[in-house]
Amino acid sequence: MKVLHTSFECYPVAKVGGLADVVGSLPSYQSLLGINTSIIMPYYDNSYVKKQNLRTIYSGEIYLETENYEYDILEIISKKNSFKLYLVYINGLLDREAVYGYEDETERYLSFQLAVLNWLSKENLSFDVIHCHDHHTALIPFMINYCYDFKNLNNTSTVLTIHNAQYQGQFSHDRIHIIPDFDFSNVGLLDWYGSINPLATGIKCASKVNTVSPSYMEELKSQANGLEGLLRSESDKCSGILNGIDISFWNPETDSMLEKKFKISNVISGKKANKKKLCDTYGFDAELPLFGFIGRLVGEKSADLLPEAIKQSIESNKEINIFILGSGHKEVENQLLDLKQELNGKFNVYIGYNEKLSHLVYAASDFLLMPSRVEPCGLNQMYALRYGTIPIVRRTGGLKDTVIDIGDDGFGICHDQASVWDICYSINRAVELYKDVDSFRKIQKRIMKIDNSWAKSAQEYIDLYKSI
Repeated sequence: MKVLHTSFECYPVAKVGGLADVVGSLPSYQSLLGINTSIIMPYYDNSYVKKQNLRTIYSGEIYLETENYEYDILEIISKKNSFKLYLVYINGLLDREAVYGYEDETERYLSFQLAVLNWLSKENLSFDVIHCHDHHTALIPFMINYCYDFKNLNNTSTVLTIHNAQYQGQFSHDRIHIIPDFDFSNVGLLDWYGSINPLATGIKCASKVNTVSPSYMEELKSQANGLEGLLRSESDKCSGILNGIDISFWNPETDSMLEKKFKISNVISGKKANKKKLCDTYGFDAELPLFGFIGRLVGEKSADLLPEAIKQSIESNKEINIFILGSGHKEVENQLLDLKQELNGKFNVYIGYNEKLSHLVYAASDFLLMPSRVEPCGLNQMYALRYGTIPIVRRTGGLKDTVIDIGDDGFGICHDQASVWDICYSINRAVELYKDVDSFRKIQKRIMKIDNSWAKSAQEYIDLYKSI
């Protein structure tokens, strides 16, 4: 079976969030299970791409709005990958450094999809399944089925994975001409509440639709930024498949980014060494419990609650340290920077993203905070478990599927509401657990044995492909 993954992110080429980690690891596990997998994504003018050995395998032309654009399909030549990795280069559209944040994102998303389909159609390349990830590639199922230019691709099955339904890529019907010619009797497939909605279109037109955890799929049927009714009506072809993690990359025993590598048998000394490194760097007392947060400082992650929750927790219990690694809303960033000055020695923050530092935070922290309002799957809690760090989570989406509270004979600390009170209460529970040294150490060793690898989930995707 041949499968082509289409995505705007893939680690290590370009990463903004968990989408990149999923697309960067799932194909490897599918390859191990005998699937011929490939990935295609935009070209990015970044340091990683510039270091690669690139080969142009096809050049073509697409028409977008009032202009013709030439494009190149580049292949990254690497012996490290068990799959083929292709980049779409379009001068002026797909040759920028950042993944998102441009005014012409609709043109960028559509040009990428058009180039992919144009290449497949002109070269008459056959894939059993095209796997589309999020709204950036969700028009592919419609264009394969209904655009005249791609008739020879009609028999290709499609899977749409929704990593985050909050982002749907809507644009006005006034711009419908940027989509290649199709039978206009099918225009309703593009519409949702008066706009052309790529994610809604993908849900309607893909052979199968899945989300990145079972609980998230159920939650979307009642709260999906306007797509609730559509997902309920299309529920027969929808399912939830829990994400996994790449346990060869996220492995404290081999992780070169750590101060000291460790495994279950020496988890105490290993985490102690990494904790000392982080505490020495950021001015903490390494004897106190260390709480970490890694992620985007946005409402979905309840980042707006963090400044007050941190302040109250430290003021009521001075025997803790809290460290945040992330970036996002400027107001939250500024509040955290102000708090750093106010709570010097108890709280610190790194604004931005640093891959090496993130590994150290997972290894050094005693607890990881994830009070998310929305968490389709969540990978951070799985990374934390792998590194012997106990997750503190709100019961939502994939967090609900992967973390069981210690009060239910589990291994994490869970709460139900996205509120300052819930976060503070959970931190207090964590402090009490930290004081119970025997219980704390047993949980650390227990969680490192939990298998959240891609092995099971990769097979579930293959079963999904076979069903269509």
